[in-house]
Amino acid sequence: MAFHKITAISTLVLRILTLLSSIACIVMLVTDQVKFGDGSKTTFKDVIAYRYVLSTAVVGVTYSLVQLPFALYYAFKQKRLIRGELLPEFDFYGDKVVSLFLGTGVGAGFAVTFEFKDFLKDLFKTLADSGVVDAGELKSKLDKFLDRGNIATGLLFVAFICMALLSVLSSINKRTTTTGIFG
Repeated sequence: MAFHKITAISTLVLRILTLLSSIACIVMLVTDQVKFGDGSKTTFKDVIAYRYVLSTAVVGVTYSLVQLPFALYYAFKQKRLIRGELLPEFDFYGDKVVSLFLGTGVGAGFAVTFEFKDFLKDLFKTLADSGVVDAGELKSKLDKFLDRGNIATGLLFVAFICMALLSVLSSINKRTTTTGIFG
């Protein structure tokens, strides 16, 4: 019985961490913007990969909100809210699909940030070397914008790790539900 209690509490904690880190990712992205001297601005919406990061975080929040009541019940009662194979199967497949989806968001977010930072570094170096413009302030603003995108992606990475661990737990849970703890 101690195994089920530890698994249930671990599942609840990981689901809450997934939810919170996904929400933090969304907040960080939605508030990420840079304003230029001419009054124009750039937001996460202007970077397609950041929109994808946002959509994966929304999926993480939605899935976590759906799973949270079941995890709470399971943690406090050490039994399933709905008896039978439905919830273990849903956990098993849902956790895997959502974790992989979150992982693709992490890859897209880190990749676009790295590429933009590398491109902008070279661009500003070329501009400075040619004496065309002193763009230190612009570079600083764009770096801050990309750093916030990187932080948001890092928060999504935390959600991905939690969901990947949940995927392992749901595999163990499915096995113990159908065959007993030692098969």
